[in-house]
This record gives sequence, C-alpha cells and structure tokens, in this order.
Amino acid sequence: AFSLGGLGSGFANSVKELRNLAQQAFAHSNQLIIDKSLKGWKEVEYEVVRDAYDNCITVCNMENVDPLGIHTGESIVVAPSQTLSNKEYNMLRTTAINVIRHFGIVGECNIQYALNPNTEEYYIIEVNARLSRSSALASKATGYPLAYVAAKLALGVRLPDIHNSVTGKTTACFEPSLDYCVVKIPRWDLGKFHRVCTKIGSSMKSVGEVMAIGRKFEEAFQKALRMVDENINGFDPYVKTPNDEELEKPTDKRMFVLAASIKAGYTIDRLYELTKIDKWFLHKMKNIIDYYLVLENTDHTKQLSHDVLLRAKQIGFSDKQIASVVKSSELAVRIQRQENNIRPMVKQIDTVAAEWPATTNYLYLTYNGTVHDVEFPGGYTMVIGSGVYRIGSSVEFDWCAVSCLRELRNLGRKTIMVNYNPETVSTDYDMSDRLYFEEISFEVVMDIYDHESPEGIILSMGGQLPNNIAMDLHRQQARILGTSPESVDGAENRFKFSRMLDGIGISQPRWKELTNLKSAIEF
Repeated sequence: AFSLGGLGSGFANSVKELRNLAQQAFAHSNQLIIDKSLKGWKEVEYEVVRDAYDNCITVCNMENVDPLGIHTGESIVVAPSQTLSNKEYNMLRTTAINVIRHFGIVGECNIQYALNPNTEEYYIIEVNARLSRSSALASKATGYPLAYVAAKLALGVRLPDIHNSVTGKTTACFEPSLDYCVVKIPRWDLGKFHRVCTKIGSSMKSVGEVMAIGRKFEEAFQKALRMVDENINGFDPYVKTPNDEELEKPTDKRMFVLAASIKAGYTIDRLYELTKIDKWFLHKMKNIIDYYLVLENTDHTKQLSHDVLLRAKQIGFSDKQIASVVKSSELAVRIQRQENNIRPMVKQIDTVAAEWPATTNYLYLTYNGTVHDVEFPGGYTMVIGSGVYRIGSSVEFDWCAVSCLRELRNLGRKTIMVNYNPETVSTDYDMSDRLYFEEISFEVVMDIYDHESPEGIILSMGGQLPNNIAMDLHRQQARILGTSPESVDGAENRFKFSRMLDGIGISQPRWKELTNLKSAIEF
C-alpha cells in the first residue's frame, strides 16, 4: 500500500502467485492490500475541483484505451472519454462530486473508476486528494490551469472569483468543453536494459509520455505514436507480426502487434476477446489499417488525387508515412499536397469549445478544419523543444528551452514554442506567446514556419531531435538561428568530421563504420 506508480503490485491467479506477489510487495512497503480483481473492466478518471463555499465542477474526464490491469501511467489515455454513454458519464460525474463533498476536499481531486463494460456496475479504485500525474495531463489537455486554481482555492478564494488566465475572459467556474480529442501515450525505453521483462501491467515502467491533439481519434492517435518514437511512421502494420499471446498479455509494442493483426484479418470480436480494448477504439484503428490498404493498392505511377491525399491527412497519416506506403519521398508528397492546396488549419484550445470569447495562445494543427482560429502577424522567434522524456534526454533540455524563451522575452521578442510533452515547463501556457502542442518533425515545423513566417528558428535548445531536422529545414530556405545547419551536419556526420580533422592535421583514432559483428571483431 501507499507506493507510487503501482510499485510491487500485480494480479494473482493462485495461492502460489499470491505468495510471490506478497513477498515483492513487502520489499517495498510494510502494508499489503488484497482486492477483488477487476481486470478487463474500463478504467475512467475524473478531475474535480471544489472551493470552501461548496462550489464544485469536473474539469476533465479521461478514459484509458487499455482495460483495467494496466497502470494508468502505462496506459494510452484519451480525453474526453469516447465510449461512455450519457447515462454512464453523468452517473460517474455525480459520484465524483459527491465524493469530493463527502471528504470535504478544498482544491483539486482525482478519482479513478473501474466500470463494467457490460453493465453499469462500477467501483471507485482510487481517490487522490492532491494534484497527480493525471492532473498534469488533464491541465494540459483542457487548457484549465489546475495547479493555479487549486492554489487559489487553498487560500479560500471562491471559484467564480478566480480568473481563468488561459482564456483571459472566463472564470474558473466554467466547466471545460472540448471540441477536439487528446491522446496520451507513454514511452518505454526497455531496449536499453538487458534481460528486462517487456510485459506491461499494474506496475509502472514507462519513462515519459506524449500528448497529441486532433479533431478525430485517428488523427490524434497516429500523431501520438510518431511523437513517442521519431523512427515510427504511425499505426504501422509492418513493425511487428500478429501474436495472440502479446495481444492477451500486453508488451510495450502491443499497438503494433494490434496493427499487424488487423491487417492479417483478425475480426473486431476476436481482438476484443484477446485485448479487452473497447470495440469503438478497435474500429477506429481498423479505419487506419483499411486506408493503409487503399494507399497500397493505388497506382503508384500516377499522382495521388486530392481526395485520397486529404482523407489520408484527416486520419493522421504524415507525409513521410504516405511516401513509405506509395514508394515515394516525403518531399514529393509535401509538394503534391501543397499543389492540391491541402494545408493544416491552426486551431485554439480555448476550454470553452468556441462558445465564449477567449484569447488563448494554446494551439494545434488539424486537417479536419476549414478556417484558422488565429491571425499570423509575423515577427515571432520559434524555439523547438526536446519532445518526450527518455533515458539520456529529459528535463535538462527543457530547462535550456525555457531559459531561451525567458531571455527572448527579456529582449522584447515574441516567441513560439513547439513541443508535445505534457510533463514539461515549456508547454505551460504562460511560457511563450504562442504554444504549438505538435510533433517535432520536418513536416510539422515547416508547416508552422509557412503559416507564421517567423524571424527564425532556434534548434539548439532541444537536444538531438531538433538537430535531426536541421538540414531538411535549411534546404527549404527556413532561417535557422545560431549555429548553421552545415556546421551541425559537419560535426555530426562521422565521415565529414573525419575529413575535416585530416584537412587541418589533427590525428584521430582509427575507425570504420560496420554493419555486422563479424566485421567488427575482425577490425
């Protein structure tokens, strides 16, 4: 009991398994809780705030794509919930408000439920009478400044008297209304450890998380998969092979096993039986794979039509992803897309679904829109963040990006931040003049650059990820501030660097680029 991240927890199917789990649990805590297993039920969370005068609102409700049995920090989470009926949503919302009132909590509270997918039976599985990991995600997902509001509430201020600093117009008493979909996916770095178990469960193993925003689940889901790993193109059916055991006992790569299984012809009912992921999500994932097949079967000698390209972009396909399917190049797809006038629209996260006036700087790109929510006056300086936390690259680069933003502000420069990590300070609404919660890729950064016409882009504050796209941006005449992309490439490309050392007469160790172990041993 009372261990963070589900440390030492698990599911026991026999007395022997229970003994083993109990030994593990007592290694981390002096108290043990044994509960009925609700494995396979839906997991739903509500964030609630209450003031000292008993005013109470729910800020966000989130649904785990993965069923109960996988820690909420290890799960794919979607906000707002997508598969609850109106009755279920309001039943859980009313219970959440009753709970916070019963405990007399003043401030913020996180409530987690297990909901039977076949009946309306539910259990409260956890109540956090404090800000939690989920609160940080809810705050970034809704644009509602939870920590700021909770601090004011603790000082005795009433909810209607607190000004919502994100919208600039409404009070904290407005319950957020979302006209978009947010998907959070964790990042695991299990490949960096030997003999590690890759199965995921009730104990946390992930080292970071990403948050993607779109107007459709498919769009946000594919964005999030690319954010987690820049080498992945999206919901790709060729990363893994179908495997019933990996579907039933999930690993960190379960989503790609799922993609391969859908392509291999598994039915939705069969996949639900194995994964217990709600059929609504499985149908949405099938939409993506079905369109993969449409793209694969198009005549690759001809250009893609306007409608085919637009539909692909609307369900989250990147230019690079389309190019890999139709055997073309990312740049060729980009040029073709622009010739067809298919460009992303810039939308605001205003917490009020455009029902009330709002002056928010919190932005995302979508192909499921017809007009921009903002004007583009120009004159900004773009700073690219570090993306998802991983082993070897985390908060130190965010500190660099935030320091850069602060210095630019001191110099009187208007700033744009591009990042997608909900755990960072750089994605706080008050750190920059404009915040794009978007992918750090050549395609997206170039799209923002084309819209905003900034004075330049600073890539050097975000670690390796922004450096990787420096030359691509440079070739498209984007203005890079600081070290020139040629110099960055000269330092990072081993062959160019070696040639430079030879040219200026500096000795270097003997080296060779090898592709297999045998040649490495011989070398």
